[in-house]
Amino acid sequence: MDLASTRAYFLSLQKRIVASLEAIDGGAFRREEWTRAEGGGGVTCAIENGSVLERGGVLFSHVTGNALPPSATVQRPELAGRSWEAMGVSLVLHPRNPHAPTVHLNVRCFAAWGSISDAEAVWWFGGGMDLTPYYGYAEDAMHFHRVCRAALVPFGDDLYPKYKRWCDDYFFLKHRGEPRGIGGIFFDDVAHGGFERCFALTQSVGDHFVAAYEPILRRRKDLPYGEHERDFQAYRRGRYVEFNLVWDRGTLFGLQSGGRTEAILLSLPPLVKWRYEWKPAPGTREAELYRDFLVAKDWLDGG
Repeated sequence: MDLASTRAYFLSLQKRIVASLEAIDGGAFRREEWTRAEGGGGVTCAIENGSVLERGGVLFSHVTGNALPPSATVQRPELAGRSWEAMGVSLVLHPRNPHAPTVHLNVRCFAAWGSISDAEAVWWFGGGMDLTPYYGYAEDAMHFHRVCRAALVPFGDDLYPKYKRWCDDYFFLKHRGEPRGIGGIFFDDVAHGGFERCFALTQSVGDHFVAAYEPILRRRKDLPYGEHERDFQAYRRGRYVEFNLVWDRGTLFGLQSGGRTEAILLSLPPLVKWRYEWKPAPGTREAELYRDFLVAKDWLDGG
């Protein structure tokens, strides 16, 4: 287990992604280093009111603690009370243009020890990326999923369909009965095959992010829109807020572990609206999103 190399990779990934986004937006991300009282810290890179990105955060964290918080032991209750170490990169980007989708990426590594004398830590990797459009474009969904598959193919043909289903199941608003977006890939508690293999898989997912998202953002960032489209974007952003605050384990872990609240909630969009019992008019682009995109389907061949 080489946590030093893992940390170095995550820091490098953060820098590369920020550089690619600054080249598109034309504005600079604000960079802040922070420390955590119980142990560790991180680097927050954030942009607000950019020409392309209305809000974006690309976050690195490396934190330690004496007892894993409840959100981290739901799947592994036997680890409750162990000392732990967690590191990774997490990002959420909210473009200004309603035709450009919101995107999320997370890649992370956990380790836990029963005592200082333990020779071997329990470790695992997790992560994934998913796309949340406000106006649906089949070519965008196809491209995103094809790059997600390309990231996983070197590690087995079975992984993309498995992690795609996992993503569809995880990023689902149970109280609404609808998916958050068009999905992508998601995995957690991955330790099979040894540390180097799992680290390499996680690196491949991180390294494919720019290829998955940048072409979509460049295609959509300058499309014309008006107040109608912005209004619908704000309404659909409400679903993003609901998922992150009600269901997302990463948000809960950050808050329960005493992470930096400003960084954790940077994933939330800056402008949001809710309405009571609103439905899109039949035959509109808004109705098309619900009918053709907010459904689980195979996007590799266009759905």
